[in-house]
Amino acid sequence: MQAVAFFKHGDLDQITLSDVPEPVIGPDDALLKIKAAALNRLDLWVLKGWPGLDLKLPHVTGSDGAGVITKLGQNVTEYMVGDRVAVNPTLSCGNCSFCQRGQDNLCQDFAIFGEHVDGFCAEYAAVPARNLLALPDHVPFSSAAAASLVFVTAWHSLITRGRLQSGESVLVVGAGGGINTAAIQIAKLAGAGPTYVIGSSDAKLDLARQLGADVTINRTKENWGKAVYAATGRRGVDVVVDNVGADTFATSLRSLKKGGRLLTVGNTSGPKFELDNRLIFFRHLSIIGSSMGTTGDYREVMELIFDGRLQPVIDSVIPMRDGIKAFRRLHDGLTLG
Repeated sequence: MQAVAFFKHGDLDQITLSDVPEPVIGPDDALLKIKAAALNRLDLWVLKGWPGLDLKLPHVTGSDGAGVITKLGQNVTEYMVGDRVAVNPTLSCGNCSFCQRGQDNLCQDFAIFGEHVDGFCAEYAAVPARNLLALPDHVPFSSAAAASLVFVTAWHSLITRGRLQSGESVLVVGAGGGINTAAIQIAKLAGAGPTYVIGSSDAKLDLARQLGADVTINRTKENWGKAVYAATGRRGVDVVVDNVGADTFATSLRSLKKGGRLLTVGNTSGPKFELDNRLIFFRHLSIIGSSMGTTGDYREVMELIFDGRLQPVIDSVIPMRDGIKAFRRLHDGLTLG
């Protein structure tokens, strides 16, 4: 079968449209004919590689996918060949103490499609049946693929971990990426008070306003920390969502009101930085880590997608044969959603 894959870590030149073996399913799996896959910045990091990431090569990219079941393992009874399905992008054992408590994103054997195992930028993919979710006929495959990773991540951080309450103010650091466009919508759906969004371009901030942002701040034109301080009447916000890391973390903390909480969900600018601990204990701030989400989170947020109450933002749809163009667009920071 054909797949967008790489045979060794490196830059974009390593991405190729290649012939790779069709996956073999086990008794608890389904074989999917993939109809749509989505890229995330994670795919660029996996391509580059890092110490400790030990992949079977060639590696098929793409953490998100949706498709049609073409074959079922002998133990799978809840689905049929021909069913349309979305896929939870996280893998777990189902047996450890975390999985038994419904915290499968903390599984001892936790993995992500496209990161630790082959992903969905391929004609076919093997998926455990417990990762499948029936896809209603009215929902396009592209929407299901575009939603999965970013919406489950944003939902778990804001709702499950952050316990966002109606009326609380939210600051989203970043305007155009998938997780941020999901977080803006989830905040508004949860009844958040003013939602503030930081962005690097007018186009990204226009999109943020369309999604429900109340106040937008262009970080290239003003000091966004001071702007948030002024916009909140020198009080700060209840909750900050930050997936940038090193470049923004300190300012995100300073943007919180007393008793506020910072949700850290990534580190696109780097994982290591210094903090002034006096700010944290004196102002009673909470720093809450969050990564991906549970099966329960995934099913809950995807039902909201299916009902039309949340909408994945799709930048562009590109044929798999032109997969390198999608990677380059992502690499160059041109994507919205």
